[in-house]
Amino acid sequence: MMSNMRRLMLMLVAACTALLLLVAPPANGAPAPWFANQVGNATQVISVVGTGGSDAKLDVWQRSAAGWEPIGVGIPAKIGAKGMSSDIYEGSMQTPMGIFSLDFAFGTQPNPGGGLQYVQVTPNHWWDGDVDSPTYNTMQVCERSQCPFGTGSSTGSENLDIPQYAHAVVMGVNKQRAPGKGSAFFLHSTDGGATAGCVAIDDAKLVKIIQWLQPGALIAIAK
Repeated sequence: MMSNMRRLMLMLVAACTALLLLVAPPANGAPAPWFANQVGNATQVISVVGTGGSDAKLDVWQRSAAGWEPIGVGIPAKIGAKGMSSDIYEGSMQTPMGIFSLDFAFGTQPNPGGGLQYVQVTPNHWWDGDVDSPTYNTMQVCERSQCPFGTGSSTGSENLDIPQYAHAVVMGVNKQRAPGKGSAFFLHSTDGGATAGCVAIDDAKLVKIIQWLQPGALIAIAK
């Protein structure tokens, strides 16, 4: 009787072990992230996936010899007031979908460290959104009255000395600077509301990301 009971217990343990292997594969067998085939040799990727309206989820991924590993997951993010689109334009109020470089960082606060170039901005720092300007979609430094591009709210240009830019990272959107195809797309500190097309997260988390980033990092954005 005891022998039969022992045999039955061993069979149950074996069956449970097989079931666990089916429903909970080891970490190194986990599916690759959705962007894995779109980022070339990049080893750092920030994933932003829309969750509805102007809300999104941001995950931070790092690749090693063992493969992709999430090192920060489920970070709440705000995106454009009109959601996301693969066809954005100046004033669309949408966050662009796609894979983009992360070119350099800036902010009103001192450099928190990290591998990217950092610019501490002042009231004379602007992002040129004037579609008729030869420096469209670039950072410029000038006094408002002397800027060679439009600085009014209707021009699309932005003064960078604002609370939402305590820290920010420039996304390489419209790097060809095609007039009207969008400017001033950043990953920046959130004020809790929807953006005009940027991605915004908690400032303390953004600082940690900036300290982690190295040249060659990418941001991947999708619905």
